[in-house]
Amino acid sequence: WPTSGAGPSQVSPLSPQVLAYNRHTFATASQRLLISVTPAPGGDAPFQAEFLVGNRDVEELLPEAAREMFLQASAGLWERGDLHVINVTSALDRGGRVPLPIEGRREGVYVQVGSHSPFSPCLASAVSPQSRSRCHRGQRPLASCYDTFAPHFSIRWCNLTLVRPPWCPPRVPRAPQPLLTPPPLQLQVGPSPTTPGPVWGSGVLEEGGGFEPPTEVAPRELLPAFLVTLLVPLAVAALLCLLLGHLMCCRREGV
Repeated sequence: WPTSGAGPSQVSPLSPQVLAYNRHTFATASQRLLISVTPAPGGDAPFQAEFLVGNRDVEELLPEAAREMFLQASAGLWERGDLHVINVTSALDRGGRVPLPIEGRREGVYVQVGSHSPFSPCLASAVSPQSRSRCHRGQRPLASCYDTFAPHFSIRWCNLTLVRPPWCPPRVPRAPQPLLTPPPLQLQVGPSPTTPGPVWGSGVLEEGGGFEPPTEVAPRELLPAFLVTLLVPLAVAALLCLLLGHLMCCRREGV
């Protein structure tokens, strides 16, 4: 963060002019500020991580107390204590959409944190190719540690960005070594005894044997069944017609 005052190690002084006006009288006033940017005592942090906080606005992370709380949560995940906030940017400046005017919706904030210590294995696993593949499928990335940001800060882990110095390439996970397995045992399997099965013949009848057809079936009388099938529906239909005629002709009232 910029500090006021000039010094021998300053990089470039800034002198912005602030203009203000009164809405009622339309009177204007101007004031010029002198800001001198000095480099950090230990130099720029070579290891930088950028988090997207989804449940905060940019003005909520500008106070010193909010930044200190965020650094404490980052230290528990980074496993280091020499952390400092480098930049705080609104998600709207990165192409984010304006949230709906609903209670609880926030615009989102990008917080960039730097350190002189390497990243923890938990942060490295969150940006691994396996985690990126899970993010493309809409799943949560891999994380081997407890989320120390919850419940105050809701971090969108699929938007996590890690910046390493050129002399420290990312760690490539080693392929698992194949386990040494003993040679397979050679089993000698002998033929199992077979049970005697049926003996198939030539398919030709022996001499003296002839085909005997089944005996003739006695003729059945089908007339009663035919009459029942035909006359019963006709009788029911006739009764229904008589009932309908009686209701229409004999039960009518009036002229």
